[in-house]
Amino acid sequence: MKTDTQKPNAYRWAVMLAFMAVVAINQLLWITYAPVTSDAAKYYNVSTLSIGLLSMSFMIVYILVSIPASWVIDRYGIRIAVGIGAVLTGVFGLMRGLAGSNYSLALFAQIMIAVGQPFILNAITSVAARWFAPDERATASGLGSLSIYLGILVGMLVTPLLALRFGISQMLLIYGILSLLPILTFFIFVKERPANAAVSTEPEVRSLMFDGLRETFKNRNFLLLLAIFFVGLGAFNAVTTWIEDLLKPRGFTITQAGVTGGMMIIGGIIGAVVMPTLSDRKHKRVPFILASILGATLGLAGVTYAASYFMLLASAFVLGFFLLSAGPIGFQFGAEITRPVPEGTSNGLLLLMGQISGILFIFGMELLKSPETGSMTASLNVLLGLMVVVLLLCTRLKEPASV
Repeated sequence: MKTDTQKPNAYRWAVMLAFMAVVAINQLLWITYAPVTSDAAKYYNVSTLSIGLLSMSFMIVYILVSIPASWVIDRYGIRIAVGIGAVLTGVFGLMRGLAGSNYSLALFAQIMIAVGQPFILNAITSVAARWFAPDERATASGLGSLSIYLGILVGMLVTPLLALRFGISQMLLIYGILSLLPILTFFIFVKERPANAAVSTEPEVRSLMFDGLRETFKNRNFLLLLAIFFVGLGAFNAVTTWIEDLLKPRGFTITQAGVTGGMMIIGGIIGAVVMPTLSDRKHKRVPFILASILGATLGLAGVTYAASYFMLLASAFVLGFFLLSAGPIGFQFGAEITRPVPEGTSNGLLLLMGQISGILFIFGMELLKSPETGSMTASLNVLLGLMVVVLLLCTRLKEPASV
């Protein structure tokens, strides 16, 4: 095997920043309606469940598009695949902003933005593998995940402020114009791979995609990881979608709901930097996944039962710090335990599980909502029980031979 003594290519940071911009704006457009569900329902003259469908469309579409998107990533590379996602995000983000109060047109635009999502998110570990050395890849995956949380954070914190100041229509138009910018930065700065960096000298032996799919489902470690993502990512998707409805029955305002969601994402941003970096330095994955799920379970318990606003914010921070830091470590762990399966395939399967469970959890939480008070405490208790099960599954994971 050829060795390379060159330092990693410094241009990798420009590629990562351009990629992060695309991820962030796509996720901002996903979460737009969550903190303003009631106002959006009035604007479009539809039910709150119809507004929830605007968010759920991302999960439904992901199930259909994830595997084809992973194939495009593995076959044609990150520049073409993520470029497709960037164009869909920008063009239909603007269309949604121009749709006015036409719900059908807004839903169509949202679906097309959702089609772009797997072309972007499934490439997180592929970008890390193309541009970063092995001992930086959990960190690089963490940065990719960090951009998810940054997009959601802006959506949670800024959307209510823009909606109150300018109205729903102008808020959507502002986001539509902003969604065009990452298209330019992506195609200007992103190349497929470095020309002479140390990370480019690794063997390019790869399984064909469908051979890779078969191999992953024979891997006990990866099957456990799929179950962990099913619950963890599904819980995150459900809580962020219903954040206002979760808190309103306890007397918290729309602004407080937005800040609570924002605090969860702030915790996730910090966690996505701290935990993967520690994982790379310690050359361990499993202990950090286990610690993340334990901390997330405690945070979710706090969000479920917190009576004061201070305790709610503190619990949301803990939940975000640990639950969202588990993602990038899990992505990299999945890539390591399934080699030579392409990174886009393992990454896509993990995200796919979270989208499937997100749909189930979102509808389930709506069904379990108290008809008298609107409380979702019962559904949160179910999520807590599932998190405890996942915590037990984490103890069965085995560390890969080398990290």
